[in-house]
Amino acid sequence: MTGFITKFVSACLSIITTVALLFAPVTEGFNLTSNAFAKSFDQVEYGDDRLVPAEDADGWVFNTDRPLKIVQLTDVHIGGGILSKSFDRKAMNAVAAMLSYEKPDLVVLTGDMVYPVPFQGGTLNNEASTKLLITLLENLGVYYAPLFGNHDTEAYSTHTRDQIGDVWADEALEYSLFKKGPEDIDGVGNYIIKVKSSDGIIKNALFCIDSNDYKKDDLLGITGSYDNIHDNQIEWYKAKINEIDAYNKALNPAEPMFTSLAFFHIPLEEFGIAWEEYKANGNTENVKYIEGEHREKTCSSPVSDNFFETVQELGSTKAIFCGHDHVNNGTIEYKGVKLVYGMSIDYIAYVTPVTNLVGYQRGCTVITVDGDEIEVSHENYYQDKYESKYCKELVSMS
Repeated sequence: MTGFITKFVSACLSIITTVALLFAPVTEGFNLTSNAFAKSFDQVEYGDDRLVPAEDADGWVFNTDRPLKIVQLTDVHIGGGILSKSFDRKAMNAVAAMLSYEKPDLVVLTGDMVYPVPFQGGTLNNEASTKLLITLLENLGVYYAPLFGNHDTEAYSTHTRDQIGDVWADEALEYSLFKKGPEDIDGVGNYIIKVKSSDGIIKNALFCIDSNDYKKDDLLGITGSYDNIHDNQIEWYKAKINEIDAYNKALNPAEPMFTSLAFFHIPLEEFGIAWEEYKANGNTENVKYIEGEHREKTCSSPVSDNFFETVQELGSTKAIFCGHDHVNNGTIEYKGVKLVYGMSIDYIAYVTPVTNLVGYQRGCTVITVDGDEIEVSHENYYQDKYESKYCKELVSMS
C-alpha cells in the first residue's frame, strides 16, 4: 500500500507540474500588472509616536511604555498566477484598506499568506506570490511579522520553506521582521518579538511559531492530515519563557511572570475541544465564550502535542492566535487561556458561494496588549470605516 501511495503522489505531482508549466509564460506577464497594482496603494500615515523596533538575538524589541497595537491577518491567499489575478486584487484591496485605517504598530500574518495552487491559481511559483504580497506590505510601510501555514510551501511548489524563508528575511526589506529562527529546531520562522518598558522590564513577548504543514503520509494535503508544533519547538518555547522571566527577575526579584502571546497557523486540538464543549454545555468551569463564531470543524493535527499543557505549566501565555479554518473567527477562553481564530482574507480557496457572495468571515483581528491586559476585537472588512482604494465587492452577511 505504501508503494502505491508513493506512486500516486508522484503521478499527481507530475500532472500538477505539467499543467503549471503550460501557464508559466502567461503568468509572468500577469505578475507584472499585479505588482503595479500592489504599488498603487498609498503608504499608511503614522504620527510622530510611531514605534520602530530594534533587532535582538531572538528577533525584535519594541521599546515603549504605551500599549502595542497589533493587527492579525490570516489566510490572505495571494495566488500570484493567471487564474488568481482578480482574487489577488480583491485581497490586496482589503489588506490595504484595513491597515490604512487601523495603523498598527505591528502586523502578524498567521500563515497561508500565499496560495500558489495550480488548479485555482494557475501557478506553482510560491516565490512570485510571496514577492507580490511583500511588494504590497513594503509599499504600505507597516512593520510585519510573517509565519508559515500549510499552503505557503506546498510539496509541488517551486521553492522550499527554507528558500521562501530567505525571501521574507531579505535584509533589503525595510519593514519585514521575519527571522528564520534557530537551525537546531524544526520549522522555519520560530522567533520572538518583545515589548520592553523604559525600566528595562520585558512586559510582553510575542512568540511566532511555525506549526509546520502536513504529516509525511499526506504530503499533498489530500486527507487533511495536518502537522503540529514539534517537541523541540516546545522545548525552545519553554526555554525562552524561563530565560525572559529570569532576565526580568534579575532586574527586579519581585517581578511577576510576564505576559506572552503565541501566534501560529494550524489550531491546537484544544480549539476544537473548547468550542465543542461550549456548544454542548454553554459556559462551564473550563470554557468561557467571549465573541465570534465557530462555523466549521477544527482542522487540527490528528496527532496530539503538549504545547497547551506547557502553556498552562509556565503561566505566561494568556492568548493563542491561529488561522487555517477560514470561517471560524471568534474567541473562547479555555482553562484560562484565550484561543483566538483570526478573521481571514481568503478569496480563492473556499469557492463559491462563500468566496464571492458571503462576507461575514472576511476581515482582520485587532489586538491591544499592555502588560497583562489583552484586548481582542474581530473587525469585518465590509464596515464603512474601512474605505478601500478600489470598489469593494457586493456580499451578503447572512
